[in-house]
Amino acid sequence: MSMPPSLAPSPDATVIRTGRRNLLRGSRVCALLLVIGLLGPFTALVKDHHGRGLVAGELVGGLVWLLLWGGLTALLLQLMWKSRNVEVAVDHTGLWYFNGQARNVIPWHTLAGVGLCWCHAGGRRYRTKEYSLELCPHQPIDRDDPVLWPLVRDEEPLSPTLPRLRHRLPLSPATQRPVTDAVRRYVPQLWLGESERERGYRGLPDVKGHRERTGGHAR
Repeated sequence: MSMPPSLAPSPDATVIRTGRRNLLRGSRVCALLLVIGLLGPFTALVKDHHGRGLVAGELVGGLVWLLLWGGLTALLLQLMWKSRNVEVAVDHTGLWYFNGQARNVIPWHTLAGVGLCWCHAGGRRYRTKEYSLELCPHQPIDRDDPVLWPLVRDEEPLSPTLPRLRHRLPLSPATQRPVTDAVRRYVPQLWLGESERERGYRGLPDVKGHRERTGGHAR
């Protein structure tokens, strides 16, 4: 269940505004995508084709190219803007997750371990990494908690003594270090270390299952 509104991280908690950092980083990516989109009509306009002038089909193709990349840019910006207020806080109680509207905490005393997983992403030339903080419980968790349900993943447990469900907090290269440093500072006894996973392992929230179980819309 969600924590009462009066409960919040301690004043000395480590707060990482993951939404704002992702928005700043993603804005640079969106700017690059928009430049790629503009290349279509620009190339069509400057093409000479041996003095025959601009071909209408090329201009149409350039505009379609711009619309495709522009649409992708707008979609990414919309998603990042919606999650701009997401933040994570770490204190002596646990890991607090704020989705922009409500807050809940994953208490340390409910966990058997916390680890960092990562995989390679991108192409060979521009290879980056994707990260996630894996919060492994020693008891069953509520997969439909109003705040935490998007973090729940149903996978083979890291240990036979653990349940299948666990919380997975996606992290970017810019946010993984401050989050993991804070966790290791507060609960070093729970730290499981880092491990590499297959590409795309982070997955997506179980939106369909959540709607079916709650009998309504995903929150």
